[in-house]
Amino acid sequence: MAQDPRQDLTGKHIAILATDGFEQDELTMPRAVLARHGADVEVVAPKRGDIQGYKHHDRADKVSVDAVLEETDPSQFDALVLPGGVMNPDALRIDQQAVDFVEHFVTEKKPIAAICHGPWTLINAHGIDGRRMTSWPSLEADLRNAGADWVDEEVVLDRQLVTSRNPDDLPAFCRTMIEAFSRDGTGK
Repeated sequence: MAQDPRQDLTGKHIAILATDGFEQDELTMPRAVLARHGADVEVVAPKRGDIQGYKHHDRADKVSVDAVLEETDPSQFDALVLPGGVMNPDALRIDQQAVDFVEHFVTEKKPIAAICHGPWTLINAHGIDGRRMTSWPSLEADLRNAGADWVDEEVVLDRQLVTSRNPDDLPAFCRTMIEAFSRDGTGK
């Protein structure tokens, strides 16, 4: 089956911001889907080498880091993916370089896709207020307190922000992410 040309991401440069403790499938599946649609995808992390993935509470595979956060300019990217896992976004949201990196996408109104606990970092990057979104259920109060209209849905698209709840939502998350990332800068 031919790919919809409106979903061609050739020429798009996408960052996946993560660190140790990311939920394995929430990084690897979006990365594979983005690459399949023609995007140039880079895993950006606070350190060189590899970062450790998890499947819920169990160690999973390591993923190679493509770009070190302190040496990476967010303006070179067209969109951002924030995978979950509890440890990953909890560490990123207190790393000022990571928060600044995410805040660039918020300020410039670039597309962002965040799943599970990924939206935690968006709180610190001022990307939540007035947004309709979803997440892992334990983030509901945090997101509401930061000004979000939190809903319990498989996937939510609010302008250029895509959010989902958990790894079971990955098929819908990836479809909606591709839709959002393939739009031109006007939101069409």
